[in-house]
Amino acid sequence: MVKVVSVVAIVVAVLAGALLMFAATKPDTFRVERSLSMKAPPEKIFPLINELRSWRLWSPYEKKDPGMQRTYSGSSMGKGAVYEWDGNKDVGRGRMEITDASAPSKVIIKLDFIAPFEGHNIAEFALEPQGDVTNVTWAMHGPSPLLAKVMHIFMNIDKMIGDDFEAGLLNLKAAVEK
Repeated sequence: MVKVVSVVAIVVAVLAGALLMFAATKPDTFRVERSLSMKAPPEKIFPLINELRSWRLWSPYEKKDPGMQRTYSGSSMGKGAVYEWDGNKDVGRGRMEITDASAPSKVIIKLDFIAPFEGHNIAEFALEPQGDVTNVTWAMHGPSPLLAKVMHIFMNIDKMIGDDFEAGLLNLKAAVEK
């Protein structure tokens, strides 16, 4: 019996080691990006991104936990505007701060997740007018520490976050095209 337990322990240790070695070969950074064209000028779209209180109109995370606790501080909009949230398991807890905003074409946000996992990333919104439409791109990028690399083996982070970005962009489109 002891011999079987020892063999099982060795097999588990070898598999765990192989998993960690495989995860270590994954990229050290990640990027998720989605784009959508909206029939509105960038000047109409930009304020809904640049004013963090306006995110309640279109952010997919607002629908995942309508009862989440929200705190706003700093500037009312643009650089220095801060939004902190504490919600259910679907949205977790975190903080975002606009670090750069160039009306009406760009908003850059420092995004800090606290729970359920710690993570420090950058979110970017780019608005590019093309005739009578504006192409809006929502991207997030950041480091992939070893724990994240292991998680990425089992979860498709591009699909998971990308689906939320697609939903948010559709909500934003509906808000600006009405």
